[in-house]
Amino acid sequence: MIVCVCNCISDREITRHARAGMSFDELQLELGVATCCGSCESCARELVEQCNAAQPVAALAQAQSQDGTAWARA
Repeated sequence: MIVCVCNCISDREITRHARAGMSFDELQLELGVATCCGSCESCARELVEQCNAAQPVAALAQAQSQDGTAWARA
């Protein structure tokens, strides 16, 4: 579904970037979401929040400090 009509940005694009760790502000800079008319801002913010809630950063940081290991990228 297209979320940002002005820049033709879909919910899939927003979700993909948010799951990669981008904040809403970073999405605005990268994709241009909610930078024209602004009518998509609430929907885009909600998508980012949903992705962040599904992958809480605090839980990862706590797990790292408990076992002493660092997360490595493959």
